[in-house]
Amino acid sequence: MAGSILDDTKKMLGIAADYTAFDVDILVNINSAFATLTQLGLGPTEGFLVEDNTIQWEAFTGSNKKLVSVKMYVFQKSKLGFDPPTTSFHLEALNAQLLQLEWRLNVERESTEWTDPNPPETP
Repeated sequence: MAGSILDDTKKMLGIAADYTAFDVDILVNINSAFATLTQLGLGPTEGFLVEDNTIQWEAFTGSNKKLVSVKMYVFQKSKLGFDPPTTSFHLEALNAQLLQLEWRLNVERESTEWTDPNPPETP
């Protein structure tokens, strides 16, 4: 999953990597997506922040190839915030895809890093 998070997201939005006029707007949406993923228990426990195009995908996913859908989630979430669909049908489809990605990523995390929400009490 090599590549710059900002540059890859801009490409998915149809914006050239060297065009920086919308970088702040896009970064806000990227970081919002990563905040949601952090709340789902994915990525670094202290949170994750993208400030420029030097941050790579591996900084969030590490070497876990099972988290490949993180890219699609960040792209779709950024698309929704930066350039939302103009029809309700497209909007519903995008939201459904985001919910499914959240569910699948959460299932993946729970299969490897599940924590008992009610641990036994120790005397």
